[in-house]
Amino acid sequence: MTTIRCPLSEAAQISPHEAAIVSEERVIRYHELDDLATRVAANLADLGCPSGERVAIYLPLDWRFIAVFFGLLRHGGTACLINTRLPRALVLSHIHQLGCQHVVAHLQDPLAPDLAGLRIHHPSVLLAPREKALGEQAWKIDLGHPATVLFTSGSTGEPKAAVLSYGNHYYSARGANLHVRLISRDRWLLNLPLYHVGGLAILFRCLLSGSTVVIPEPNETIEYAQEHYAITHLSLVATQLIRLLRVEPLPASFARVKAIVLGGGPLPASALVEALRRGWPVLPSYGLTEMASQVCTASPLAPASQRMGAGAPLRYRQLRINAQGEIEVRGDTLFLGYLENGQLVPSRNAEGWFATGDLGELDERGQLTVKGRRDFMFISGGENIQPEEIEHALMLMPEIEEALVVPVSDAEFGERPVAFVRYRQQALDAEAIKTRLGQVLPRYKIPQSFLDWPDDPEARGRKPDRVKMTLEAQLRLL
Repeated sequence: MTTIRCPLSEAAQISPHEAAIVSEERVIRYHELDDLATRVAANLADLGCPSGERVAIYLPLDWRFIAVFFGLLRHGGTACLINTRLPRALVLSHIHQLGCQHVVAHLQDPLAPDLAGLRIHHPSVLLAPREKALGEQAWKIDLGHPATVLFTSGSTGEPKAAVLSYGNHYYSARGANLHVRLISRDRWLLNLPLYHVGGLAILFRCLLSGSTVVIPEPNETIEYAQEHYAITHLSLVATQLIRLLRVEPLPASFARVKAIVLGGGPLPASALVEALRRGWPVLPSYGLTEMASQVCTASPLAPASQRMGAGAPLRYRQLRINAQGEIEVRGDTLFLGYLENGQLVPSRNAEGWFATGDLGELDERGQLTVKGRRDFMFISGGENIQPEEIEHALMLMPEIEEALVVPVSDAEFGERPVAFVRYRQQALDAEAIKTRLGQVLPRYKIPQSFLDWPDDPEARGRKPDRVKMTLEAQLRLL
């Protein structure tokens, strides 16, 4: 067992009066966050929650969530982070699947009556002051302890419950901070949810550097939040960067942003080129839930011409490409395994490598280029088609909000690409879309049909299910 001193205790001692969390509602200093975490740990014990218990956290993103999260880890629990955007039935399914007997949730939440038989803890109760002072304690953290359970995106089937240790998050943040420097006065915008590994990564990076996590209001745009809170660091997915490129004019304060880490999938080359042309500090990256977020990130010291790929592996991670062109990873950030029927099942081979399902290439400098998902690729008329390439070409069109490409059977070509499209307002004419795609894609990659995005309440808050949408496309085109 490897233990370290609690990073939150260290931050509270080194920078007690620096802001740990900033939001419109409240500013939490590091010494306050440390005290709040201690309260939560003690109150959980008093409420009969055993150390080592899996506890579901079903809360909106605010400072209470963060305080409860660190308090639960200090108590020795495992935080099972539940997506608040899921339909109620799926939330309940996830909680029961994980075997959670304790749930942190607001009692007035519509979900609460469905949790009969479970112990529901309101965050205000866990954060309540203690009658007696708790005093100073030398808090220790076991790096091997299961700290979190996160559900993967489920884009190729049902989401899996990935178990990550405290050490996974700790070494992920350490490696990231060695690559992109953070200092105590820096501010990182938490515009990703904490049930997403990218959101947790921001939390741990800021904790280890004594910098500030900023929680925006739900409807604030990124450009407004950046100016309003003096943000220095951003984590964006491709869609967010594309939208930001369309904002005119950007606030003058945007020039003070030190790093924009791009993740969540491949980015259209034209959008990346435009961002770099403007001098934005864009750093493409490659990561996954099972590796506690980032695996590779482009170097902030590299010239723009060398920032078109995902960069090289960060410290505490290793990456290789197997004989089938699939990316395999291992290292201190690799998760413990998946929960299946309540049991932890490791998902690595005898050498410790985990097969990601992603296709990639390494150049002579060891820089990674991600080609897409191995299980998404299909063949049309003898040509390999990676649907992500077509999707991002579609999403460069300002009229299109979201796009997903699937294969459908074709008597002549075997399979042909078909696109589901969600428009911002008015739908585009199919021939007009094909003409515009023809400027950036070969003919065989242009979808034969464009279908309206399905309205499926059960799918809200989740990545699109490609298997289900492939079936729907085939039915619509019969």
